[in-house]
Amino acid sequence: QVQLVESGGGLVQAGGSLRLSCAASGSILSINAMGWYRQAPGKQREFVAAITTSGGSTNYADFVKGRFTISRDNAKNTVFLQLNSLKPEDTAVYYCNALRDVFGTVVNYWGQGTGVTVSS
Repeated sequence: QVQLVESGGGLVQAGGSLRLSCAASGSILSINAMGWYRQAPGKQREFVAAITTSGGSTNYADFVKGRFTISRDNAKNTVFLQLNSLKPEDTAVYYCNALRDVFGTVVNYWGQGTGVTVSS
């Protein structure tokens, strides 16, 4: 099992910044990638960014390129999401995600989410 705990959400004005953190614990050695998704009120959960645990390859949703940056600290088993130039439409609950290889099957794990509210 993998446990994910997010932190760093909050209320910020448009144009501001936040840094989200996601600490992983448990069976972390077989985690292939970690990432962030978000879900705004009344909308489906959507992909934001991801990073591989080996090599550090990153992938971003088009709507956050140039504004958000995902990074990792493998020594601390933590992934970060730096949110810059925030817009009101970035308001959502941000969820940490981990993909773990369990005997050839990829299993998804989710954190409890951290709320981000951007005021105009």
